[in-house]
Amino acid sequence: MSRVLTILAVVITLVYPLAVWLGEGRVEPRLLGGLLLLAVLTRLPTLTVSHAARWWLGGTMLLLILVIWANVSLPLKLYPVVVNGALLAIFAHSLIVPPTVVERLARLREPDLPVQARAYTRRVTQVWCGFFMVNGAIALFTALYASSALWWFYNGFLAYLFIGILFAGEYFVRRQAKRRYHG
Repeated sequence: MSRVLTILAVVITLVYPLAVWLGEGRVEPRLLGGLLLLAVLTRLPTLTVSHAARWWLGGTMLLLILVIWANVSLPLKLYPVVVNGALLAIFAHSLIVPPTVVERLARLREPDLPVQARAYTRRVTQVWCGFFMVNGAIALFTALYASSALWWFYNGFLAYLFIGILFAGEYFVRRQAKRRYHG
């Protein structure tokens, strides 16, 4: 069941910006708020009790309350800001209280990471923190000042493209680093 909820959560996350953009002016914002409720309901069973998870949940619920109460679309457009803020908090907290998020993920494949790999995973975690700060700032700017079409284009397309580029770039750098280390 948790696998189905995870897949559903990913689909909602990917479709969310497009649905908000296409629904704006056609569907009342408070009805589009159902997407935020679905985001919460699909993630609730798998949420950890971390501070970041509580902030994400609290921020999302606040947006949901605002969109239902005011019936305006701005709270819907702020959801990517909340997501980036929560991810930034998770990654930044792991820099203060190791192991880092990236190290934990790396240990799933290699339980005995060498010291160089731990230093590398720390640096990658720092890069992701920078990404979430910049991405969150751009998401906020597009929500407050850009047209709905530009908001969707950035938050529903470009942001995911940039995430993919960062993943691919890190994968390439990691392979190069492993080659240097092993030989």
